[in-house]
Amino acid sequence: MNIQHHVSLKPYNTFGIDVVAKHFVTISTLEDLKEVLTLKDYPNKLLLGGGSNILLTKDVDALVILIRLKGISIVSQTNDTVLVKANAGENWHEFVLWTLAQDFGGLENLSLIPGNVGTSPIQNIGAYGVELKDTFESCEALNIETHAITTFNKDACAFDYRNSIFKQHAKGQYIITSVTFKLSTKNHQLHTNYGAIKSELETRNIIEPTIQEVSKAVIAIRESKLPNPKEIGNSGSFFKNPVVDKSVYLDLLKQFPNAPSYPVSERLVKIPAGWLIETAGFKGKRLGNYGVHNNQALVLVNYGGASGFDILRLSEIIQTTIKRIFNITIESEVNIL
Repeated sequence: MNIQHHVSLKPYNTFGIDVVAKHFVTISTLEDLKEVLTLKDYPNKLLLGGGSNILLTKDVDALVILIRLKGISIVSQTNDTVLVKANAGENWHEFVLWTLAQDFGGLENLSLIPGNVGTSPIQNIGAYGVELKDTFESCEALNIETHAITTFNKDACAFDYRNSIFKQHAKGQYIITSVTFKLSTKNHQLHTNYGAIKSELETRNIIEPTIQEVSKAVIAIRESKLPNPKEIGNSGSFFKNPVVDKSVYLDLLKQFPNAPSYPVSERLVKIPAGWLIETAGFKGKRLGNYGVHNNQALVLVNYGGASGFDILRLSEIIQTTIKRIFNITIESEVNIL
């Protein structure tokens, strides 16, 4: 292992925030990961994956451990399904493209989501009517204290909307080292009725899409709405879509008759946070070198040189305004450090 000191984390977070890690190491094997966790000279440690779901507001007085565990393998296969295991350091979108190249179905709606495989179960990533839990079989996680490997099945992960046991009871206790997915090998079940996928396919004159064509449609939609982090710093959707009681939504309709919603249960509905933010007048708002993206109100952006505190302050202003106008609380989807 090569432990470096006073390393800029700008290349390692998609917001492009230039803060400094006091110590820094890249880990590519499970053995090295176990070893680095035992280093008593570095009592404070921070794990970093793809850096796509984090807002760094200050220098990091710790040993930053960059997880780069690589590898994809087929665990088992039947006539209809396949179990595919991907290690934590695999880039999520590249992994999705790999599954599509094998004609394995289930992840096509999750194309182009930033980040790595290892962090995907933590917040149960989702897009366009599909969540990670829909294809999740299990994950292996290293206990930070004992270094034992534990396998978590779907029930053990307690998945919820952008949530899991790894954000609740098991927070800070484990490092996910690999994730196994159960994917289809034929008779793929497509999800094309959520968002703009159906209209995008119609624009392309595609009536009976393949999983690859669904993926391409999703990529086109995301690219039209979301800035490329390599060009404009961002972490994708900064806020969760709030889930509220139907009575709250009915009150909202009195003032905003066209307010959109999606049913969650008989009692609950989900309101698009992007609509709330845009209706409140924040879409496209720019404050010097940071602001809200022109095409997607859910995305806060760093145009270059902004601090993490700038982005945080803007997010708090948005949250306060949404609460005042709509009496609805929106929560950050991004981890703030």
